[in-house]
Amino acid sequence: MGQQFYKKILDNNKNWVNEKLASDPEFFKRLENGQQPPLLWIGCADSRVPANEIIGAPPGEVFVHRNIANMVVHTDMNMLSVLDYAVNALKIEHIIVCGHYGCGGVKAAMEHKSIGLIDNWIRHIKDVYRKHQAELEKIEDEKERWDKFVELNVVEQVFDLAETSIVQNAWKNDQKLTVHGWAYGVGTGLVNDLGVNLSNNDELDEVYKLDF
Repeated sequence: MGQQFYKKILDNNKNWVNEKLASDPEFFKRLENGQQPPLLWIGCADSRVPANEIIGAPPGEVFVHRNIANMVVHTDMNMLSVLDYAVNALKIEHIIVCGHYGCGGVKAAMEHKSIGLIDNWIRHIKDVYRKHQAELEKIEDEKERWDKFVELNVVEQVFDLAETSIVQNAWKNDQKLTVHGWAYGVGTGLVNDLGVNLSNNDELDEVYKLDF
């Protein structure tokens, strides 16, 4: 099964290339010349949440960073490097933080079971739960509480992004940049725009605002 799957994905690649070239002989030549995507996508590593496919975007339109539970951790140099390049080199105009209902990382943060190394990453998600604990624990149905936690986690990550020096400096320089929060329904394919859209630092708590 393992070797068959591996061969299949190599064959799939060749078929995909042939299909693209059949409809557009210059498709890959244009991509070879560089990228100018308008969007940075920060999403979950879950295999059911493919960034480009969800929004119908072809290669070259979405710069992507993914990790467990779509987290924005201020000491994560990987995420910060992606963000810095997207904002300052690519001059992207939109950042979408996209969580998804049924997220295993979010569910794990609601529980007490030790999983292993990932416990240290999930600790950041637990911080979000602690901040919203009163609201979440009013919800008796576990599935509804889980869904709400997914949404609240996205909202917190949107604000965490806006609080970075990278994003605030872009706004200070009048760069067009908006941060959005979405939750994706794995079972429906539909995106839920959570209505959190930040394009300046006016909505940040005063303690997070930076003077440059």
